[in-house]
Amino acid sequence: MPVTSPKASRVVLTAGNAMIARGALAAGCNFFSGYPITPASEIYAELMRALPDHGGVAVGAPDEISALSYAVGASLAGARSMTATSGPGWALMIETVQYALMTETPVVIVVSQRLGPATGGATQGAQGDVLLVAHATSGGYPIPVLSPVDARDCFELTVEAFRQAELLRTPVVLLTDKETSKTLETVDVGTLEAATVMPRRPAATDAAFVPYEIETLEDVPAFAPVGGRHKVTATGSAHDADGRLKKNDPSTLRQLRHLAAKVEARAEDLECARRDHPPGARTLLVSYGITARACRQAATELQADGHPVALLELLSLFPLPRRTLREALPGIERVVVAEENADGLYARELKPLLDGVEVRQVNGIGAMLTPAQIREVVSA
Repeated sequence: MPVTSPKASRVVLTAGNAMIARGALAAGCNFFSGYPITPASEIYAELMRALPDHGGVAVGAPDEISALSYAVGASLAGARSMTATSGPGWALMIETVQYALMTETPVVIVVSQRLGPATGGATQGAQGDVLLVAHATSGGYPIPVLSPVDARDCFELTVEAFRQAELLRTPVVLLTDKETSKTLETVDVGTLEAATVMPRRPAATDAAFVPYEIETLEDVPAFAPVGGRHKVTATGSAHDADGRLKKNDPSTLRQLRHLAAKVEARAEDLECARRDHPPGARTLLVSYGITARACRQAATELQADGHPVALLELLSLFPLPRRTLREALPGIERVVVAEENADGLYARELKPLLDGVEVRQVNGIGAMLTPAQIREVVSA
């Protein structure tokens, strides 16, 4: 996460979607393609307006399948690409997400959640897509997933999403929700750090280019743009280091193992979180997205009543925050996981990492969780 330094204050009233667009521009995004869908449509509108003025290209697509396909194609040509959608659009994009994963193509995909399944409630918020975005790949290959809590996070985590995508040559999801996307709030944009996103490692100019060449499973291949000086092979089929379609030969199986290994090897470095652990706290509140704000308020009220509660706001959801939890759990006897879905989707992922600690859940659909609901579960 970028660390802010003293700068001239400049407070603006803005929303998460606008800050995502601002973050994309700051990260060097120069291609956006999208299809309007609530509650992500303002990202589309902002970048269609602003990106051409920053020397980039913004394209309206006829559907979500085309939107991500355009973005992946632009990235293969060397652009820093992004698209934005909601759950129904993500469902249509999944085949192309897997193509980007297999071809090791960096792309940032914003998914602003709404109530589902199917078309669901277009203007009703929820946190029901957390497993859908993380586990959409055949074979369970990891996709980094970041999740902002407020509008400032929307800027900083968009920058971080581009950093991770370019570093790992992989699709990265920025998972937000209707309230975080659309709520107006103040942000001091004067204190936002200048974004630095390193470019992809370029292919050597003085050697033959092997499109997916790696020395170890954890390596990330050098990049050459389609249309450049090197012949580039990009295929969504299983392939060897040269990009040749093969089945079950050692080189192809090694490439498939590499797709997971390059993320897993850097998992702890990809973790982002905010943590507060007051003295004497034996309960840890864990949440993400808009629900983390209700947890903040619940923790403040419990502290005022003489019941200190630790707070963990997860800004990265996948890879799972193993290091963050290890650091947060000493002295904790009870973990309360709050999220706006019916069954505690993310809690399912966390429970194997919370062995030996009592786990409670706060869940619901149709309305945001309240501090009172969270306090009730903590105090039970």
